[in-house]
Amino acid sequence: MPTRHPPGPQRPHGFTLIEVMVALFIFAVMSGMAWQGIASVMRTRDVAQARTDGLMRLQTVMAQWEADLKGLADSGVVPGLDFEGPLVRLTRRQADGVQVVVWTLRSDGLHRWTAPAVTTSAALQEAWLRSLQLVGNDPADVLVMPGVQGWQLYTMHGSDTTWSNAQSSGDVMASATPASGGAGSGSSGGSGTRREALPKGVRLVVEPAGGGTITRDLRLVHP
Repeated sequence: MPTRHPPGPQRPHGFTLIEVMVALFIFAVMSGMAWQGIASVMRTRDVAQARTDGLMRLQTVMAQWEADLKGLADSGVVPGLDFEGPLVRLTRRQADGVQVVVWTLRSDGLHRWTAPAVTTSAALQEAWLRSLQLVGNDPADVLVMPGVQGWQLYTMHGSDTTWSNAQSSGDVMASATPASGGAGSGSSGGSGTRREALPKGVRLVVEPAGGGTITRDLRLVHP
């Protein structure tokens, strides 16, 4: 008869402590790598979104700049376009009158201020004088483009074929200062004055944050 031996000791089921620690280590390494990948994707997304937002803001600001210039009004009462380094003052035609607009470069970026549209010479002169006293806390003053470090304006007059600094002399023409009448009227009645004619073209050079320049040329057609 065959001899039967008693069964030997069986290995217990489950994982040893070493196996568990190795598995946890591998899991930790894989989790760290996955988190780095997710963080990189999120940073790339944030950078792309910031660039998209900046481009959309720039396009909006340039569209508003062009709309202001295309509506330039030669009222004969105040200058139609005036550049003084940190700011540009202009008068533009609106459906309900003539409006004074000021673009100002400050430490935090480019601002735009607007006065209500007016229909009389006295009101237009008052709005222009108010634009000379802006200190940045006016509710109508809006930061339209943050981070702008510098800008320059060039104009082209008459038969010129080259751009000149807007702060240099342009075409000067004689006009009469109206004593009364509409804001857009150049009617006579008062002493004669000398004023600069509206340019036929304007070039804007902007230095945004991060370096580089943005140049926008605009040809003007005056009624």
